[in-house]
Amino acid sequence: MFNRNLRKLVREINSWISSKFVNEPTRCSEIITKDIYNRKFSKYKIQNKITALAAAAGYLSLTFQDKRHVIYADTVQQQDLPKIPLKPELPIYTTDEVSKHITKDTRIWVTFQHGVYDITDFVHEHPGGDQILMAAGNAVDPFWMLYSIHLNSHVLNILERYRIGNLDPKDDHKDVVRDMSDPFANEPSRHPILKPASKKPFNAEAPENILVQSFLTPNEIFYVRNHLPVPDIDPKDYTLEIEIEGKSGNLTLSLEELKQFPKHSVTATVMCAGNRRSEMHKVKPVKGLNWGAAALGNATWTGASLREVLEKAGLSEHELDKYEHIQFEAYDTDTTGSPYGASIPIWKGVDKRGDVILAYEMNGETLPKDHGFPVRVIVPGVVGARNVKWLAKVIVSSTESQSHWQQKDYKGFSPSTDWNNVDYSKSPSIQELPVTSAICQPMNNSTVEVKGGKITAKGYAWSGGGQEIVRVDVSCDGGKTWHVAEFDYHESKKYPRHWSWTLWSCELPVPKGTENMEIIVKAVDSSYNTQPESFENIWNLRGVLNNAYHKIYVNLK
Repeated sequence: MFNRNLRKLVREINSWISSKFVNEPTRCSEIITKDIYNRKFSKYKIQNKITALAAAAGYLSLTFQDKRHVIYADTVQQQDLPKIPLKPELPIYTTDEVSKHITKDTRIWVTFQHGVYDITDFVHEHPGGDQILMAAGNAVDPFWMLYSIHLNSHVLNILERYRIGNLDPKDDHKDVVRDMSDPFANEPSRHPILKPASKKPFNAEAPENILVQSFLTPNEIFYVRNHLPVPDIDPKDYTLEIEIEGKSGNLTLSLEELKQFPKHSVTATVMCAGNRRSEMHKVKPVKGLNWGAAALGNATWTGASLREVLEKAGLSEHELDKYEHIQFEAYDTDTTGSPYGASIPIWKGVDKRGDVILAYEMNGETLPKDHGFPVRVIVPGVVGARNVKWLAKVIVSSTESQSHWQQKDYKGFSPSTDWNNVDYSKSPSIQELPVTSAICQPMNNSTVEVKGGKITAKGYAWSGGGQEIVRVDVSCDGGKTWHVAEFDYHESKKYPRHWSWTLWSCELPVPKGTENMEIIVKAVDSSYNTQPESFENIWNLRGVLNNAYHKIYVNLK
């Protein structure tokens, strides 16, 4: 059963551990058993020391072997791991020796399976920021098992460049890892039609041809984007905290209390910033999940208006100039105990036309676990990363969320920016997404029957910020001529509250004797924004904002 006190305790203790543990790793056990247990636990009414120590670690499990103190994360099963070979030509190091290398002055060492690595020169290039330092002087194995996107040949080849030795066989971690529980063991069941981009955490999309068969995407095939394990939340214990900076007395709502607010529904498309990343990856490799063109979906979301909840919490209109952002914190937490977090500009959340809701229903049904049960925020027209699932806290603030996912991810960069010169502070966080479109039927590289000298293409088009799609252009001769598509499903609402995608279809002429064909699509929104022609000109190292012309190739019969 979910316990909110434990969640608060995990965050407080992990912060305490971090402040002490970075420079004094050998004091970790003392810090937990004396400083934390004796000073912190009483106010949470947790009397059992075993429970307290488990809570103190959160997702982390403390392991002591010989004289070393290593923090491990909950992990996936051992058989999921790739195998790293011994390198007899390299020296052997003990874990005691590795544990002394935790700063730039001493050089930062980590271990993975049999290998010892000096990652000092890689830290500033790490896409996950300084979270990699949680493993300084220790094993990265458990963290990579939690963030299993690392467990691929590309990442392991990068790691091997920094290898300096082998871990002493007497200090092998495998027994510890094998005994650890799987944080993904209680994940919900998923429809088998979903194509996983990663399994742990689970991220998946439906086949494109299935996606456009309905204006509202069925819950079961709506794309899933999880950054961490799905939290197991008992709705009876659920609470949502509302904080307004500078005011005392936060508002805390149970799920039933939230449902007492007037019920609002909004039909909106939610899209991942990395949708269509696989196309950009073909230009030059990028880091991130290899999404196709179906990392989006359209649904009717129902819940309480964020604007009305903030009013209940004491936010008045004359105070709005004091604040610039609304932050969201989730119940899913990373290995440091920090929650997934994001923020949006305050105007979006308090303007009635923003239509931001705290949703507990999706397409008329209880919100599924993968999509944020029991409550998520829906921010129409804004990138999926800000539509925070498993919502725990809302903060009206003068500052943007300091979450890793707001500050060190989901930002766009110049094609000339690489991991050696990237500066995340120089780019704004992605909010409204640019206009995009895709061909979903026929599928790429499929064979299509020509009927009456024509074939039919179908797909979607969407633009962020409440922009309406006004035209979809399709070409089958490399852009020499364009055919205007028909709108099969198009919401009647106008800018700035047009939140849903448009589903389109287009008949294309096929010259006699044509055996294969390239089909291209581009969309135009109500501000006459259109898509760039190629991915070469919008390439960026994180593979986001992938909105160049969509192209497929088909064989004809």
